[in-house]
Amino acid sequence: MRSRAVYLPEERKVTTIKTKHGEMTLEQLAEVQPGMARLMKEVGERYHILYYAAKGGNWLLAEHELKQVTALLRAGSTLRPKYATDLNKYTEEYLNPISEAIRSRDWKKFEDFYNKGVDGSNVYHEKYGYDYIRYILPKNPPEFYDLRLHEKNKS
Repeated sequence: MRSRAVYLPEERKVTTIKTKHGEMTLEQLAEVQPGMARLMKEVGERYHILYYAAKGGNWLLAEHELKQVTALLRAGSTLRPKYATDLNKYTEEYLNPISEAIRSRDWKKFEDFYNKGVDGSNVYHEKYGYDYIRYILPKNPPEFYDLRLHEKNKS
């Protein structure tokens, strides 16, 4: 992508970038970035998959989903800096212990840390005035993944 600066009469610099779909300004690009609501919907879906993958013994899928959740929260920190400190704190306090449980393939520790993460997310929702948003683990695993451990992935 190439960018160029365009100067308006008020001397306000507008940077445009060229994409394969045409040119756009940085303001236009910033406008289409996902907000926390869109990111959190995916976080919730992946957190759901994470639980049932671990429960089924598919620790590789659980690890993958946890990495995706972590990446989404990192994106949220960048896109919404006012949440950055708490998103980083959440990762350290709740997701890192889940990661350790996944690496050790310890279901009991995993479940304990997972549930603490659910409670922690609800505390942060309350802190930011979203106390009407409370995550609960769905009763059933997602139907769109085979969550079982396969012979090829046993280690």
